[in-house]
Amino acid sequence: MKEKLSSLADLASAFGKPPVEIKSDKSDVDNSLVYSTDTGRIKAQKQKTSITTSDGFALVRRETKGRKGKGVIVISGLGLNTTDLKSLASQLKKSCGTGGSVVDETIEIQGDKRELIKELLEKKGYKVKFTGG
Repeated sequence: MKEKLSSLADLASAFGKPPVEIKSDKSDVDNSLVYSTDTGRIKAQKQKTSITTSDGFALVRRETKGRKGKGVIVISGLGLNTTDLKSLASQLKKSCGTGGSVVDETIEIQGDKRELIKELLEKKGYKVKFTGG
């Protein structure tokens, strides 16, 4: 054996064995990759979440827990998808003149504007129930 073996495949063929094939399985790919020089920014695929159905009532409550004493109005039970929730939250924030956000399936509006929010939601066709204190 005076041949020069340049790879493991040559070595395997010298002993009469088939060369070992390395399988590239895509299931082992690291999903934490956020940017690639070939393709640019890599966006993670969002999982579709199911929307909780509404029982016909928009539940409005005031919360201060975990907010350093600042009160927010939390609106839940609307049965809308996230884009509709964001547009409704935007309309409510503009009419109340305050800030707020959409968290999971609820809308949070800063301040204590329960009566104004009740009127606005009733104009949109929702039945409103006050819950909590």
